[in-house]
Amino acid sequence: MHGESIVYGSIRDWPEGSSEARLLRQQHNVQVLQTLDGEAGWPFFARSMFGVGQAQGDALYQTQVISFGASYQAVEYEWSLWVQKFEGLLRQLYWANAIVHLETELNGRHTFRWESDEGFHTPEDSSLNLRCEWEHEGAMRFR
Repeated sequence: MHGESIVYGSIRDWPEGSSEARLLRQQHNVQVLQTLDGEAGWPFFARSMFGVGQAQGDALYQTQVISFGASYQAVEYEWSLWVQKFEGLLRQLYWANAIVHLETELNGRHTFRWESDEGFHTPEDSSLNLRCEWEHEGAMRFR
């Protein structure tokens, strides 16, 4: 039996621009997330794991924060496919940075960060920059 894996994080928009421009970016992002649906046979990436409970004036100052999280059985064995799906989503969204935390029972904790060289990403931009940090927690046993 494989251990549990927890994936969670956030995608953040940038606060610059007029309130109308920010609202258009936020609406675009929500529309893209609403089109997500878990694929048959690979339900690891679906709209139900994303939360965008903010609307202009409702717990939102300037920056839209899209949160997400899910519990999986050993998703690290499918991690490259999960990242591929996540990057496909990022290519469609407006964002300034994204962070994904992967916590596994066997392989420790991993933090993945996507940041734009310009400080923001638009759906017209196909480039993505990924940085990964790995932490392993656990007791070392010496005899």
